[in-house]
Amino acid sequence: MLFSKRLKEVKPSATLAITSKAKSMLAGGEDVIVLAAGEPDFDTPELVKEAAVNAIKSGFTKYTPAGGTKALKEAICRKLSSENRLEYSTEEVVVSCGAKHSLYNIFQVLCDPGDEVLIIHPYWVSYPEMVRLAGGKPIFVKTESENGFKVRVEDIRSKLTDKTRAIVVNSPSNPSGVLYEEGELREIAGLCLDKEVTVVSDEIYEKIIFDGKEHVSPASFSEGAFRNTIVVNGVSKSFSMTGWRIGYLAGNKDLIRKIITLQSHSTSNPCSISQVAAECALSEDLGEEIERNRLEFQRRRDVLMDLLSGEERISPFKPGGAFYMFCDVSRCGIDSLTFSQRLLEEKKVAVIPGSPFGDDRYVRISFATDMKTIEEGVARIKEWISEL
Repeated sequence: MLFSKRLKEVKPSATLAITSKAKSMLAGGEDVIVLAAGEPDFDTPELVKEAAVNAIKSGFTKYTPAGGTKALKEAICRKLSSENRLEYSTEEVVVSCGAKHSLYNIFQVLCDPGDEVLIIHPYWVSYPEMVRLAGGKPIFVKTESENGFKVRVEDIRSKLTDKTRAIVVNSPSNPSGVLYEEGELREIAGLCLDKEVTVVSDEIYEKIIFDGKEHVSPASFSEGAFRNTIVVNGVSKSFSMTGWRIGYLAGNKDLIRKIITLQSHSTSNPCSISQVAAECALSEDLGEEIERNRLEFQRRRDVLMDLLSGEERISPFKPGGAFYMFCDVSRCGIDSLTFSQRLLEEKKVAVIPGSPFGDDRYVRISFATDMKTIEEGVARIKEWISEL
């Protein structure tokens, strides 16, 4: 059997592979500590689950419009207006099967073979693979922990060519948890507007931000920035709805029409029941529950930082948001994949290697789990490192 050439350049998701192996070991009765999860450990809010049950009972189980129901789009528009100061019509919004699907669709619509997309290091593992699947070329913009893993405008400018179509900005980010300040985002948005480079703003972690800081969307800065930005979000992280698979994007009508056409021939519509659940999540007052979860994530971050502080061969980077800690393990003398594989096999602790995120010196530890698991996991990691 012959396979397409474009798949030869695409690598399997390392995050899913490690998590899958850890779950398999757990299912086999092994005492595995999972610090690899990319999803909140909190349950979906009860009101949201009830809305889904009612949708099933009422028979809302048929096809919907390919780009999402009008009711959900209206809820998304209200959310973007009240929380992000972004005024979109329902014709400027499309609902997809998760924010990952939204991003995939964007690159399929924006990229021709050879077009370039700037991706800031360290990056979520799927960004470059999505660009490659669209025939594009990912161009990586290097950052360093000494500069807070933040890209500078001059770094972006140095990578621009006549083939540059877009840049992906993820704040707070996966894997480092970097949160960009408003002034920093304004500089990036201004340069991209001037150079006619589309900003793809991945805002999936916008409600998981620490230390009194706030999320700002680059689309909110000016009319020009609004037109030049595609906003991507979803309900997975904020509302603990990863398995419901609902994401969305907002942009100009021409883009939306093309994405709906693409989606109509790939997935058809997102799940009807999940759309009702997402509409509830975005419409009901769940702020108290979301804030309680955010504070718990911040508490876990602080405990994890304290537990790792002073350890000579693992150096944590303090995240400003999301629920990951990017840790430098280069002084252990092994690459990140070997580190992660051996740690799982020898101490039954699952973390994610940094190489798929663009930095082989690091591993990603998730604190989207309970405190007891975090404490036991770190104890095993420290013990294992001392034996290397």
